[in-house]
Order: sequence, then structure tokens, then C-alpha cells
Amino acid sequence: MLNREELIAKYWIGNRTEPRVRMNFVSSLDGAGTHDGRSGALGNADDKFVFDTLRLLTDVILVGAGTVRAEGYGGIHASAADASWRNLQGWPPQPRVAIVSSRLDLDPAHGVFTDSPLRPLVLTHAAAPAERLAALSEVADVLICGETEIDPVAMVLALAVRGMPQILCEGGPHLFGALIEADCVDELCLSLSPVLEGGPASRIASGGAQISRPMTLLHALPAGDMLFLRYERA
Repeated sequence: MLNREELIAKYWIGNRTEPRVRMNFVSSLDGAGTHDGRSGALGNADDKFVFDTLRLLTDVILVGAGTVRAEGYGGIHASAADASWRNLQGWPPQPRVAIVSSRLDLDPAHGVFTDSPLRPLVLTHAAAPAERLAALSEVADVLICGETEIDPVAMVLALAVRGMPQILCEGGPHLFGALIEADCVDELCLSLSPVLEGGPASRIASGGAQISRPMTLLHALPAGDMLFLRYERA
């Protein structure tokens, strides 16, 4: 059975001042990234425990707009115990949320904005629709990271210079693919779900150029039939 102290030790990051992009995904045994269109449906209570621990240890949660819509994101609130633990580390009690969107197809009344304990960030590019940018600027801090498309390297640096170098990316697949292509992925935390999914489900990463990035295994942590893998760039 997993416990909090063990998970914190397993996923602890030593140097917290250098930018580090950590991906967190769940996959079926046959490589499906979703069940009925949602990644959360592949997880269980142990996966949720790891998921919450990774959020506990990050400065900012990075997520694509499509994942916000598909996974039903609302305001992300650290528990009282987690907020207290973060305070003891000298960190803000809550991590911020940064939403990546080229088209800015986001409703300013969405819960990810209205129910957030901290003002969210929206990362986009200079050619994004001006009216949508103005509307989202009312409920979020909008950061321009590129001229006609979002530049992943500029995105990582924009968060780091604002005091958020530890970046936890929760998807989706197109954002993961773009980060791989730009060589911005430092770590992958993969929950391997004990199911064979079949069907049309996509991989955890899609789009971008086909590029091989070697990784090194840091741990393989079993919990029942789930397996929690942690890799970092070789």
C-alpha cells in the first residue's frame, strides 16, 4: 500500500531552481491514453494518490485547453494538509494552473477560472483571436509565447522567470507531442493501468515530428496491479 511519505521521497526533485517539465499520464497495457475519451477513467485510488502527490510537489500545473474541457477541470484546490505541507517548505500553499491554447476556445465562465483559488494563467501566441484574448484577460493572466504559434521553449521560460520552474504537465496528447518535439520534456511519470483497452483511443502523445528522446528509468513502483513508472531524460 502506498503512503504519503514514500511517494514524496520517490517523486522529490532535488534542484528546484532549474526549469523542469514533468509529464504525468496514465496508459492501458496496450498503449491507450483514454477510456471513453477520458484519461481519468483508466486510473484508480492509487493513481489518484500519485496524481495528488505530483501536484503537491509542483509550482504550476500545465494543461492543454482540450484536456480542460474533456476531463472536466474545475478550480484546483490543494487540501488543507497539502497546503500546510507546502507552507512548511517555504512554497505558496497552492500551485497555479496554466492553460495552453492557440485558439483561446475557452469560456471565461468555466470553473477552471471561476473556482480557482489563484488567478490562472493562459499561454498563447500573438496571433490568437483578439476578442477572446481580451475576454480571457479579465479572468486570467495571459502570457504571449510565440508570434503565430505557441513556442514550447518560450512557454517554459515564461513560467520559470515568474518563479514557477517546476512544471507538471497533465496533458493532453498534442501538448505532450509539441513538448517532445521541442525537447522540453525532462521527466515522464507514467501510471500503467492493468487493462487492455483496444478501440480507437489515442496514445498519450500525438502530433509533432517523429523524434526519439532516450529516457532513464528512476523507479517502477507497484501498487496492486497498477505500476507507477518514473523516467527522466537520459
